[in-house]
Amino acid sequence: MRVTKAALEQHIAVFGEGGSGKTVMLSSFYGAMQEPQHLQKSLFRVVADDMGQGTRLHQNYLGMKSARVPATTHFAATSYSFSVRMKDAPDAKADKANKGKLFDALRLVWHDYPGEWFERDVNGPEEARRRIDAFMSLLTSDVALLLVDGQLLLENAGQEERYLKSLLANFRNGLLSLKDDLLEDGKPLVDFPRIWIMALSKSDLLPDMDVFGFRDLLVEKAGGDLVELREVIAGLVEADEALSVGEDFVLLSSAKFGEEKIEVTKRVGMDLILPLAAMLPFERHVRWGQSKQIPAKVAEGLLAGVGALATVLLEKKVKPAGPAGAVLNLVSRVLSKELLDEAVKATGEKLKNMNSEAMAKQNYLTATLTRFRMDLDRGEEEQVLLRSMK
Repeated sequence: MRVTKAALEQHIAVFGEGGSGKTVMLSSFYGAMQEPQHLQKSLFRVVADDMGQGTRLHQNYLGMKSARVPATTHFAATSYSFSVRMKDAPDAKADKANKGKLFDALRLVWHDYPGEWFERDVNGPEEARRRIDAFMSLLTSDVALLLVDGQLLLENAGQEERYLKSLLANFRNGLLSLKDDLLEDGKPLVDFPRIWIMALSKSDLLPDMDVFGFRDLLVEKAGGDLVELREVIAGLVEADEALSVGEDFVLLSSAKFGEEKIEVTKRVGMDLILPLAAMLPFERHVRWGQSKQIPAKVAEGLLAGVGALATVLLEKKVKPAGPAGAVLNLVSRVLSKELLDEAVKATGEKLKNMNSEAMAKQNYLTATLTRFRMDLDRGEEEQVLLRSMK
């Protein structure tokens, strides 16, 4: 996580084989944010920084309402940047009270990595270069989603290991093929996605499977392959103690797909995308960054943005005295362990009270971030999300 131009910027990388639903999922995520129900009730709006991309995604979503599935993309390594803008506080006093924050907006950068590059060898040096460039662009991501296709699980019912082992082997071998090009002089990477979530896409096709059933299926049918994938990823990153691979699980469904209609309002887990990107790294990075086993330069990177986020969650005022990045680094160094612990450990009633107080003050950024954390708790209660305790 990082602060740029008064916005807290979070990156998420999405990996899935061809046909696993990446394009549909992204279109559903963005399109639902443009619905009147969201715009009227929500404290924030999601706006595509590239209006052309936004129009295409919204068009895909509207087409789904007319039972048209978005066309599958091939070999398109694309990054999408979305600004999450808070609505203005109607009370001038509230607006004045909200001054002094290190950031007043969020930005989500979504990296869509072509599944075909995990399924087959590249075709020539030009495609090899594009594959490396595409992967390098997502190294700043805090969270990676590894998509497991619910349709293929259904087609391999009773023999799910055939699909799961192939899927994880493709991921593993794809990463191994990139290793020499990613590691300069063989040195492991400090900047690298450290939270790799297993995500069941098209979960509407498996309505009787909750997140525990999904986890158990993966562990039973392909547990060894998950371990091998983690070992490969650990070989790319410095301080693999600060790494979670295949320990977080989520169910995702972009809509309920029928033979004659697509019900876009019947979604699963899509409202967790922003909370997962914004708040899961915060929770995990504080825990890892305070570990004495982590090298100092890794800990510094992990904690780079958490200070700014903690000040907003706790509604602490900061007087910027320079560029946002310089102030951010200062806050991250001086913010006490007690305050970080207070911010990250707030749960249950305390979190609800923080949210209510922020709403009363019309501090919509704090209200949104506390709501995101409440959404993660709700996702676990509904057995759609399972977070690692590591």
